[in-house]
Amino acid sequence: MAGEDDELPGETEAIERAFGAANRQRILADYFREAGDVTPQNAWQHVYRLLLWINPTISLAHCYESDKCQPGKAWYPRSLVFHRWVSEQFGVAPLDLREHIDVLFRSALPALAHSESEVRRNAAARLLAEYREAMPLPGDDADLVELVTSTLELDPLPDDVGRNLIERIYTHFARENKRKNLLGRGFEDTLAAVVRQLPDAAGWNLDTRVLLAGIPGFLPQSEHLKRNEVDLALWQARERGRRILVSAKWSVRADRERQFESDFDDYSRSNKGDPFAYVLVTNEFDAARLHAACTKVSGRDRLFTHVVHVQPEAVLAAYGREADPGPGSGQRRKARELRAHIESGRLLSLRQWLEGLVGE
Repeated sequence: MAGEDDELPGETEAIERAFGAANRQRILADYFREAGDVTPQNAWQHVYRLLLWINPTISLAHCYESDKCQPGKAWYPRSLVFHRWVSEQFGVAPLDLREHIDVLFRSALPALAHSESEVRRNAAARLLAEYREAMPLPGDDADLVELVTSTLELDPLPDDVGRNLIERIYTHFARENKRKNLLGRGFEDTLAAVVRQLPDAAGWNLDTRVLLAGIPGFLPQSEHLKRNEVDLALWQARERGRRILVSAKWSVRADRERQFESDFDDYSRSNKGDPFAYVLVTNEFDAARLHAACTKVSGRDRLFTHVVHVQPEAVLAAYGREADPGPGSGQRRKARELRAHIESGRLLSLRQWLEGLVGE
């Protein structure tokens, strides 16, 4: 007998149809068709419009782990400041911000809800056919339907309308569990799309999730190497042009910190050309994690050629006075060091990094 957590037949395909590469590219193409000019200066806004989302447990723009952002925790006041800061930058009221962000995920959700509904109904139909008597159907939650209709003072709903309502409610509350299926690849694709939109980017070739063998100057990877593909690779369309291998991580967890050095070792062993740039692009808000990325070394050199944040000013805004010069320890000390990394150019903004790409 199948366990409770087993996937239904077709569920993986349903997620792939909604969140897969083809649908991501369609949504991005639709967005940039109407987005207007994309420049290094406004690139971060496009990234946030496409990928930033509202944390449903606190109704604020997400900038840190949900359990640490609850009222009474350190990141709740920082989340409030961040939410207001983004709203001001977009020129919208804080209550209206949700309507101006999360485009990629919200655009993919209808396809997911429709596909998952079909999967559930088809799976149920195959088994219900074995019964002669009438059996409850998926979404038959009369108590919840009655709660909604009585609260809204509505007339009783037909059974099929009630089931559709329940399915949509369930999908709404379960959707955050699906976000991880989109965010990682979506960040890579969004960065690539932004670069392609820049008016002076014609001198660069770029690709996402590309094997090293597909990048000039790299040997085919051996089977024993751990890293099979690069999140985002850019190389100039000229002899001995610059080559940039990008690790695109919306956030930086401990397991990802350990992965960075391993990836770099694999890339270095496969390199037969000139030195390449190894760049981290992230939206991490934890000052200690950003400090670790900025100071991580490989041999005598910095591991990352550049550490790039989508919008470091947003991080400084969230930390507020904690990032001001002065005495302190622990998280406050890391926040102060974050400001120092920004001022020294060790931590670049997305704008600065993109200007370096198209400025030659």
